[in-house]
This record gives sequence, C-alpha cells and structure tokens, in this order.
Amino acid sequence: MPEHLILWKRLDRRGHEAARLSLNLADSSGSASWRLAGAAVFAYEGDPCLLNYQIRGDADWRTVAAAVTGWVGDRNVDVHLERDAADQWTLNGAPVPAVAGCLDLDLNFSPVTNLLPIRRLGLAVGQSAEVRAAWLRFPEFTLEPLPQVYRRTGELTYRYESSGGAFVAHLTVDAVGWVTRYPRFWQADIGI
Repeated sequence: MPEHLILWKRLDRRGHEAARLSLNLADSSGSASWRLAGAAVFAYEGDPCLLNYQIRGDADWRTVAAAVTGWVGDRNVDVHLERDAADQWTLNGAPVPAVAGCLDLDLNFSPVTNLLPIRRLGLAVGQSAEVRAAWLRFPEFTLEPLPQVYRRTGELTYRYESSGGAFVAHLTVDAVGWVTRYPRFWQADIGI
C-alpha cells in the first residue's frame, strides 16, 4: 500500500502539522479507497491546540467520512462527519442540509484537504473548475458550504480562490498533490 508523508510549518502562527496519505485501501465492498491521517499542533489566541484528523474517501477522491479530535485550549474537540451516497452530510449524526451535494471536505485549520480536489479534478495546465466544499470552520467546528475555484497555472502550481474571489492564494504542490507552499499560511518542511 503506497503511503506519502508530509510535514508543514505554519507561517501565520507557531505550529506544525504532519500528515500521511495511504492509497489503495480496500473498503468492506472491496473497492479502492484512500485515507488521510494527521495531527496539527499550533497556538491559537495564546492557547496550545492539538487536532488529530482521519479522512476516508473513495476511489474517485470523494470524501466519505472524517473525524477530528483533540483540543483547542481547554475545550475538547470530537467531531465526526459522514457523506452518504446521495451526497448528504451529517455532523456528529445531525444532518447538515447546507452542504448537501458537496464532494470534498475542507478543514479550515489545515492545508491537507486541498489535496482532495486537486487529485479528484485532474486538471490540465490552463484548466479550471469550480467546486463547493463542506468547510469545517475553525474554531467553531461548524460545517458550511464554501465555493472554491481551482485553476492549474503550471505543472505544480494552482490559483485557488474561495468566497467568490474574496480569498486568493497561489499554491505550489508536489507530484502527489500535497500543497508545499501556501503563501502566508503553510510551508512544507519535509515531503516523502
């Protein structure tokens, strides 16, 4: 089973994040799948934070389920997300109709989930695509829709925008699809 590892350094505050992508896992039906697992350790408003995550997806790079656990200061975090075959989402078992139809999860505190639409879309240089992600907002841990556009500007570069262009970043990625440079927020320290 191929695995790909990365370590990021936060640029906007003290912190690091490590992640592992495991490919070609067989689910209970025997279908191919993938799993992202990682941990983000950073400071937020003077408090230490530790957020562990696991995200599972199908062979088409659509998110199936995710869990985020840990703490933000003295507040415990225990979030479980699922997307069913009809693209309906639940947050800790409660339906979230606002994100119905979303295929991708976006973790607001991490660059890890940019990998998902980059892999799923398979854009050629010069192509772009609009996506609507289920955005797990930090530090509230609420789930809401986030319109996004990915435009592949070079072999290893993308122009990313969200919220109708209110936020724009020029991302550098590696051959796996990991973001290796996310200006002002993250820089890869190690990628394997």
